[in-house]
Amino acid sequence: MTIEDNIQHLLNKREEAKLGGGEKRIESQHKKGKLTARERIDMLLDDGSFEEFDMFVTHHSTEFGLDKQKFLTDGVVTGHGTIDGRVVYVYAQDFTIFGGSLSETYAQKICKVMDQAMKVGAPVIGINDSGGARIQEGVKSLAGYAEIFQRNIMASGVIPQISAIFGPCAGGAVYSPALTDFILMSKENSYMFVTGPKVAKTVTGEDISIDDLGGPDVHAKKSGVAHFIAESEDEGLMLIRKLLEYIPQNNLEDAPITECDDPIDRKEDLLNEIIPINTNQPYDVHDVIYSIIDYSEFLEVQRHYASNIITGFAKFNGVPVGIVANQPNFLAGVLDINASRKAARFVRFCDAFNIPIITLVDVPGFLPGSAQEYGGIIIHGAKLLFAYGEATVPKITVTLRKSYGGAHDVMGSKQLRGDINYAWPSAEIAVMGAEGAIEILEGKNIKAIEDEEERQNYIKTKEKEYREKFANPYNAASYGYIDDVIEPRNTRFRIIRALRALASKKDMNPPKKHSNLPL
Repeated sequence: MTIEDNIQHLLNKREEAKLGGGEKRIESQHKKGKLTARERIDMLLDDGSFEEFDMFVTHHSTEFGLDKQKFLTDGVVTGHGTIDGRVVYVYAQDFTIFGGSLSETYAQKICKVMDQAMKVGAPVIGINDSGGARIQEGVKSLAGYAEIFQRNIMASGVIPQISAIFGPCAGGAVYSPALTDFILMSKENSYMFVTGPKVAKTVTGEDISIDDLGGPDVHAKKSGVAHFIAESEDEGLMLIRKLLEYIPQNNLEDAPITECDDPIDRKEDLLNEIIPINTNQPYDVHDVIYSIIDYSEFLEVQRHYASNIITGFAKFNGVPVGIVANQPNFLAGVLDINASRKAARFVRFCDAFNIPIITLVDVPGFLPGSAQEYGGIIIHGAKLLFAYGEATVPKITVTLRKSYGGAHDVMGSKQLRGDINYAWPSAEIAVMGAEGAIEILEGKNIKAIEDEEERQNYIKTKEKEYREKFANPYNAASYGYIDDVIEPRNTRFRIIRALRALASKKDMNPPKKHSNLPL
């Protein structure tokens, strides 16, 4: 065989690998509205940057006729490339080969890119489209999943891990995405569940569709499993590229700072009037966020889940930050189980990857009631408390209006090592609101007044006294718990200056194997 023959053989092999399961299966994939694994990678990465590993890998199984069915790549495309010039490692499951089912060699390919990503300190992006474990391989495929899980765990908090679900992801396969930092689902064709509708019907008698059991809307709104929902695969891949703009390569680096010509000292007069005079009247905290960040660009995380708290990424003078904000427009911004879990996980991600945390506070307290208590609001609320107290990144808190009770402590208070704590003049920092406080403090006196009009006047007088003493930022400021009371329209400028001052911050937690987070 000549050199030319060898080279031609190589080129033929490459073309064979690129065809995956063959043209008919590729056509079937397209008819479902799905891209192929290679098309997804090409769209995700910078043009021409993809370097593929293990193109010629095949399985080594002989059971159930598998020895007669071998495809190059064995159902997953792996390698590295760049996004905006920054190195990332990627794997994309190929549904055209054995329905994307995972084999021993398939798992080894994924583990290889994960190991390399850890060595060089680069993000890993997994694109999931798989029928699950390859049944013909039995326990070998299960072992393959466990190998991947172990690497997900070791990589957690070291390199960013992002999962895109662009097809089925069921059974044990769901636990790899669950261990990653962000999960994105597409409204087209994606679903996740541990056990499918047929098993649910057999075991519990519940008759439910795939979409209602594990579709994107379910995981975006009810379970909170999905952090982002995209209308299409194209949009989802672009969203991943956008997300990486706010995230560093690894836990030893800072997120990339970009040029910014949005004026640092831009004043927003709207903010001076945004807080309603009636303290029980809602407003949209998004309006505050958009007014103070660079170019009003905010990448919201878990937008459809626990809407009483807002989490997401933005920039201040080109510096990426994580924003946590109570949302008075939904459940009055109260903290409940879901909001606490959502915010705690976001705060811990930001802390793991050196992203400063900006907290905007307007919280009346924790949601009362038996449903919350039975559901473990004590433990779940403690997660958020723990996350803030453990975080060593720069923490800047701005109290916009209410900051009552235990929720005041939880939301980035000075005592949880808040670095710079500002308050607007409208801030109310106290154990509870005036109505509840006077009911407790003056209950006996109020009951002793027989005349109704006199009783109501007494209550109003006492509530006014309480507000003057406690329902303002100056009492907290008198103890140094608030560093400054600022004019709302200057909030952007003050946050940017605070970030500059804290850029060289160093804080350490006591040496330990790991914390015992209240799970």
